[in-house]
Amino acid sequence: MAAGLAAAAHGSDGGGSIRIPASCCGVVGLKPSRGRVSPAPWGDASGLAVNGPLARTVRDTAALLDVLAVPAPGDPFRLPPPERSFLQWCEREPRRLRIARWAVPDVAGVQVDPQVLAAYERTSALLAGLGHEVVDVPQPLAPGDRDAFTPVWAVLAALTPVAAEREGELLPLTRWLRARGQDVGGLDYARTLGAMQSVGRKLAEAAEPYDAVLTPTLAQLSAPVGALRDDGDPEADFAAQLAFTPFTAPWNIAGLPAVSLPLEWSPAGLPIGMMLGARHGEEGPLLALAAQLEAASPWRARTARAFEVPGAAGGPPA
Repeated sequence: MAAGLAAAAHGSDGGGSIRIPASCCGVVGLKPSRGRVSPAPWGDASGLAVNGPLARTVRDTAALLDVLAVPAPGDPFRLPPPERSFLQWCEREPRRLRIARWAVPDVAGVQVDPQVLAAYERTSALLAGLGHEVVDVPQPLAPGDRDAFTPVWAVLAALTPVAAEREGELLPLTRWLRARGQDVGGLDYARTLGAMQSVGRKLAEAAEPYDAVLTPTLAQLSAPVGALRDDGDPEADFAAQLAFTPFTAPWNIAGLPAVSLPLEWSPAGLPIGMMLGARHGEEGPLLALAAQLEAASPWRARTARAFEVPGAAGGPPA
């Protein structure tokens, strides 16, 4: 898709798996609200994982969300349909919005790359230039708040059926997560879900007074394939991924919508995604704001061209 071979694609996101590749590849990636897209015929008792669109433009993202957002009988979380199609929301000029922002991770010891912070400041200035009020807000989560996320994530990994004789074909990280998930008892899992919901409320309460929230999508620049992988130490592998993506998972925990936009690029030509989140069920206004940003700072020509990575031929996009 980033190469222009397709206009849009389906993805799933349990902790950032739509927004992370969108940021790394210079495309749009939207994680919908919990209950917006049916999980049928499968289920996820945690409510973390949702299906959503990736696309090269906001309008293509909205059009695919219109296709995906069809409820099914018996859905455990279900949102009413929007007042207009998501594609129609893209044609609606946003009023003056009040937008919160933070760029401090809730993960202890994680530093945000200076180039990412510079991109975050430029995006904030762009929003202010469009007439919106941008408000600095403290990071609502404290270090350790998200500790409940990991056991739930591990249980999700363990739930996938894999024949015993093929378990060794899985990545060491996957095997490590599955082993951790299998050690979580029923009562522990229920308690962990409750703790995770409390964390989600903290984020939702912080976002509630605002029309949108701006953060970086990732804490670091796009990494070469395999750069974070550590087969010899899966726990270190997991920690490296968490340090790379500290901003994405809280929106899954809270069940709120969030979109990564390819608004910024590094001097070397690497895309730097900026993430906008919103209140539960407000994908429409979020897409209207995203469309306004795309019109003000178009990226389509940039995502269609090669960008420079260390050791690779090519040059930065124009």
